Amino acid sequence: MNDEIKQIAERLKGLRDVLEISVAEMAKACKISPEEYLKLESGAVDISVSILHNISQVYGVELTTLMFGDEPRMNAYFITRRGKGVSVERTKAYKYQSLAAGFSKRKADPFMVTVHPKSDDEPMYLNSHAGQEYNYVISGRMLIRINDKDLILEEGDSIYFDSELPHGMKALDGEEVKFLAIIL
Repeated sequence: MNDEIKQIAERLKGLRDVLEISVAEMAKACKISPEEYLKLESGAVDISVSILHNISQVYGVELTTLMFGDEPRMNAYFITRRGKGVSVERTKAYKYQSLAAGFSKRKADPFMVTVHPKSDDEPMYLNSHAGQEYNYVISGRMLIRINDKDLILEEGDSIYFDSELPHGMKALDGEEVKFLAIIL
């Protein structure tokens, strides 16, 4: 696994240690088994944004702190210059760039997401998390699956949905897709 995922895993273990939370309790917050949670904490497997979002909601920790390790400090405004947002590539297929990492106590988490193309025979990873999500396609075309319904979004299209429903994205046409994702 890559270094960024290992760093996220270390932050999860550190959070659990500081808050004196058992593996079973943290697994319950993530809605997975304790064995699956320990794999996440080891850095041996990818850690989805939906799991990090669940942890941030349950334990009152900023999502971007879990993802990037920096504590937000701004409370009036925060500017992210073009291409300068902190980012993490969870896998070779997804890159998340936070657009508001420095703003404290956000009510939403905006990300610029880049999805790289995969072969047609690779399964689509589905996730779910509390709240709602808004996606606006900046470039490319993507297939978005929500609750077993496949939809195609093109540049300029957007979708707002209940993010508790299983959902996933896939780049189309052998090209990467970039979209603005706002998690509420």
